[in-house]
Amino acid sequence: MFKRTIQTLVIALVLVLLAAICGGLVWFNFFRDNAIKEYFANMKPPAATVSTTVVKPISWTPGIEAIGTVSAMRGVDLTVETTGIVKEILFHANQKVAQGDTLLQLDDAVERADLEATKAQAASDQTALARAIELQRRGVGTDATLDTAQAAASASASQVNKLQAVLDQKQLTAPFNGTAGIPKIDLGQYLAPGTAVVTLQDLDTMRVDFSVPEQQLPLLKIDQVVRLGIGGGDLPYTGKIRGIDPKIDPASRLVSVRAEVANTEGKLTPGQFVQVRVELPEENNVLALPQTALTSSLYGDFIYVVHAAKPAEGAPAAKPEEKPAAASADKPADAAKPAADAKPADVKPAAEDAAAKPADKAAADPAKPAAEPEKPALVLAQVFVKPGRRNAGLVEITEGLNDGDEVVTAGQNRLYNGMSVAVDNTIDPTKPANKQAAQQ
Repeated sequence: MFKRTIQTLVIALVLVLLAAICGGLVWFNFFRDNAIKEYFANMKPPAATVSTTVVKPISWTPGIEAIGTVSAMRGVDLTVETTGIVKEILFHANQKVAQGDTLLQLDDAVERADLEATKAQAASDQTALARAIELQRRGVGTDATLDTAQAAASASASQVNKLQAVLDQKQLTAPFNGTAGIPKIDLGQYLAPGTAVVTLQDLDTMRVDFSVPEQQLPLLKIDQVVRLGIGGGDLPYTGKIRGIDPKIDPASRLVSVRAEVANTEGKLTPGQFVQVRVELPEENNVLALPQTALTSSLYGDFIYVVHAAKPAEGAPAAKPEEKPAAASADKPADAAKPAADAKPADVKPAAEDAAAKPADKAAADPAKPAAEPEKPALVLAQVFVKPGRRNAGLVEITEGLNDGDEVVTAGQNRLYNGMSVAVDNTIDPTKPANKQAAQQ
């Protein structure tokens, strides 16, 4: 009986111990989960570093963007007019030639011989005509003889002119000043009429042909300034509109426009692709941002505006410093006791002490600067905006932006509304890195 009682007590103790252990484990897990939840709920992420810009009204130069093709002001592919064998090539590639310079000579030996024979016959006919005129003047010649001599002289002179024209066709001359291209023929080659010999381009002035939508036709006019660029966003060349097609293409609804631009540096080449921008009248008080500040999403276009955090949004306000009590509660009599117990030599006027303290602090640490006031915490506000025109890396904002707003221009990939940020404007994303390094 006694042993059974002991066994029962042992079993009860073991059960109580197991229950205590299980209860402790359950309580520990519950306490740990609550502590983790509370930690993460109250944990604030570190402030993200961003660069910003302050919005100010600017002068905006709108424009019409297009893609154009360059061609020479005067440019042709020269061909021969008659058959023949190439005798001389009197130019080389990229040679600058003047108007009237001979570029190609075909074999003309037969034509020259015929011309010489015809010239001799023309001289004989002219002599016979002069004799007939003289006989007619003396009254011994007939009118029929004079008419026959005049006809023969005219025919021979015309034949000389014809053979001279045929002989001239054996030469290829430059019709205007320009730059010759690569020869497309070789010495001794037989050429048929219409065979292309070389291209001749006047590269001093270039034409640019481009098209704009019909809705923008009223904005165009003759002599309007046009800026051109080969690529990379820069538009270093300036020209003017010289022609606007009065007909709109019914298939594409585009209007053909032609501009002229001086090619003093020779960097524009016929057939080249260029970016075209037609400058429109300047507008003032336009709110614009760098294009890097605008973020597009399925819900719309938005920006992040930086503003000072309210007490509830930022860090908790610092507690004011407690001033020492005038008298202790435990010893009111000692605190309120006048300075009569002090010796007269030790007593100093309060004004002297107040004036002496700042001087003593300044003498103690003259190099220590005055403490700067703490800057308020900065948070973000996501603002949906309506973008407009774009130009030179800037985008116009027509709605949602106010003058003086501080807008994030870089670092907004991981930002969200209400997030704390730190501003660092040492790097400007709108400028190339090498220019910023030079400025620093």
